[in-house]
Amino acid sequence: MAQLLERRKGSSLSSSGWDAQDWRRFLRPLNSSPERPVPTRGMAAVWQQVLAVDAKYNAYRTPNFPQFRTQYIRRRSQLLRDNAQAGYDPSVRKQYLRLRSQLLAQRYGPLSEQSSFRAYSNSIVRSSRTTLDRMEDFDDDPRALGARGHRRSVSRGSYQLQAQMNRAVYDERAPGSVVPTSVAEASRAMAGDTTLSENYAFAGMYHIFDQHVDEAVPKVQFANDDKHLLACCSLDGTISVCQLVPTPPVVLRVLKGHSRGVSDFAWSLSNDIIVSTSLDATMRIWATEDGKCIREIPDPDASELLCCTFQPMNNNLTVVGNGKHNIHVVNISTGKKVKGGSSKLTGRVLSLSFDSPGRILWAGDDRGSVFSFLFDMATGKLTKAKRLVINEGSSITSISARSWISREARDPSLLINACINKLLLYRVVDNEGTLQLKRSFQIQQSSHPVRSIFCPLMSFRQGACVVTGSEDMCVYFFDVERATKAIVNKLQGHSAAVLDVSFNCDESLLASSDAKGMVIVWRREQK
Repeated sequence: MAQLLERRKGSSLSSSGWDAQDWRRFLRPLNSSPERPVPTRGMAAVWQQVLAVDAKYNAYRTPNFPQFRTQYIRRRSQLLRDNAQAGYDPSVRKQYLRLRSQLLAQRYGPLSEQSSFRAYSNSIVRSSRTTLDRMEDFDDDPRALGARGHRRSVSRGSYQLQAQMNRAVYDERAPGSVVPTSVAEASRAMAGDTTLSENYAFAGMYHIFDQHVDEAVPKVQFANDDKHLLACCSLDGTISVCQLVPTPPVVLRVLKGHSRGVSDFAWSLSNDIIVSTSLDATMRIWATEDGKCIREIPDPDASELLCCTFQPMNNNLTVVGNGKHNIHVVNISTGKKVKGGSSKLTGRVLSLSFDSPGRILWAGDDRGSVFSFLFDMATGKLTKAKRLVINEGSSITSISARSWISREARDPSLLINACINKLLLYRVVDNEGTLQLKRSFQIQQSSHPVRSIFCPLMSFRQGACVVTGSEDMCVYFFDVERATKAIVNKLQGHSAAVLDVSFNCDESLLASSDAKGMVIVWRREQK
């Protein structure tokens, strides 16, 4: 039961983009007889209490869009009613109620009688998982419904409007006030009188993994909303899933099946599956619980696959990029590419990133171009929107999107590595993904597939950080708002070019990987 609720927490408590069948499938472990007819009697007392708890917290769910809250409670009511007569022991239901209440309190904070303005001003911040960058927008317009009648996420305005809404949240608050998040332990530590450099000071190496030694590790990533579950892929053709606590850290399992190097992978939102792409021209879907390969999907063009990313609002859909300049939207449940979900770039597709609502997809190739695509939430169709040539002939090795970095950097932004010895930060200026260069940071990158990230938590101090690997074997932290001397921290310890970096959910640990197969986990300095 606790594991189920943790998965529910990691998958967001909202129902955006899901229909009733999806919710039934998600709640199926609560029903001992999923195939039996649904009872028609009213809900049992405990399920009524569960709905009452949800209703109490409903004011905190996107107050600007009341139709979303109505839709959520209706679905919760329907599904709880469906499960009310399943025949479970009342003590199990009471345990579920208690854990549900704890999760809601942890996510939204304790209920209070303060003004509704507080719920309004905090709602956009609290609507994300932990990264404070989710802007889910729903419209009652019938055009927002897909072909099957499922509601899809649509934009009510441009990215300028989103940036204005971001500003309004803080501009209306008292000077110096902050909005704490219930899971941001690292952010609470930042609230003291510390500088940004002190915030990102690391005491040293927590652990070193060398199971992929002598083969490059192009990607390392912590699981979603998780402090201690880490995965990394290697050009030796395997993927390692590692557990960092209890000490000593261990490699839980190694995912084997690809015949050539693994170029990229992605965790699903609930961390139950991993999708990987390989130079062997296949993508694979893995069950993280036992490490078994659920499905192998050949590339539609029979070309080496170089990158992948989940559609953030529908994890049944994965976008992959290949060596024949094509991107494809693939339904991993059927193993088939989506009709209308393919497009061609000018070069080999090396990097992909969605904005947080999943409406815009950016793709970078090895000829220096970044393309933006509009993603149809109902059909999975891609429509090419904009193209930006960053530097002719330079590989775009990493793209990372973020809708809000900090109080000082409120515009939607894109972080790009482009093999020009600079890390580039762009502002997203409209709802077609048009980019405007905001600033650049000097690093060493001319040939390796180096990646970078936004720090996952919003800093309570002035400034905001991004982190990148570099060919000089160092990890760099940059303050995006500091005009001069932007380097906040520099970690040294690798013996080869640092290819990727990844924070865990509370920023207490940072993982980095290099071209010789070493993965270093760094620990934040304890205050």
